[in-house]
Amino acid sequence: MEHSFPLANGLTLKIATRPDGRDGYATARLQKGFRLLDGDQDLVEEAVGFGIPLLKRGLQTIFPGSVELTARRTDSGWEVSTLYVLDLVERVARPGAASVRPGIIYGIKNYLAAAIRAVPPLRAPLTAASSGLRRLFGWQTRYEDAGFRTSLRLVHRIDPQGGSVRVRLDPGGLAALGVTEVIVMNELGAHFFDRYEDSSGLRLAGKQIGCWDAVAAGRAAFVSSARRIAFSLGQVEGARLFRGRELVGERLAWAGFGHSFPPDRPEFGYELRLERRP
Repeated sequence: MEHSFPLANGLTLKIATRPDGRDGYATARLQKGFRLLDGDQDLVEEAVGFGIPLLKRGLQTIFPGSVELTARRTDSGWEVSTLYVLDLVERVARPGAASVRPGIIYGIKNYLAAAIRAVPPLRAPLTAASSGLRRLFGWQTRYEDAGFRTSLRLVHRIDPQGGSVRVRLDPGGLAALGVTEVIVMNELGAHFFDRYEDSSGLRLAGKQIGCWDAVAAGRAAFVSSARRIAFSLGQVEGARLFRGRELVGERLAWAGFGHSFPPDRPEFGYELRLERRP
């Protein structure tokens, strides 16, 4: 089942209650958040969309595999409640074969991913090495049962005329489950969104943006040069805001933000703004 929420200027937010697996990327197995459409063009590509929670348990990342949602009209737009089930983990496998299981492989993989994000000078050689290993062993990304399962509810208040989505969630209880970090992602396709800008005056394009860097400015945006569409977020007290963009062959195509915060805070909220520029 899909729910669509028309906005001003020909934009639409859409969310489906199950992954559809049709976009050709490995992330098609994941439950995605709100997709943004410009007319009939879906702008999400490999990205997970808007308002998607991820959980970290040390270096392991837990992804959502399904969602239950309810939507109701309000005086200013819609209120949508999403209950995400987080139960998937990333693995690698050859086509048609079982996934690689030795834990040391994923330990090394997770450490390399952390190094790529944390140390900019290492990004190009480590990304090349990772792609080389994938080609050598014929590995592809696959999302499978994590052996861990929990739920997290988010409430989204959509203002179609103002072009904003206010999001709130309560992560209470996650720390007791071994969760060390909560990340809420807001991202769309990297082919469409090729520019970054923020309130400090910083302007970046393409590979200048980086794959996971802290945002120092009060507010930041990703912009589509071709379609003149932007989505932006602000800082939230007690959380860290990161930006990222990766475009790697037919494997990665995302651009967006992640708010990161500890699992023991009582509540978290932010506002996403969407606009079409002249």
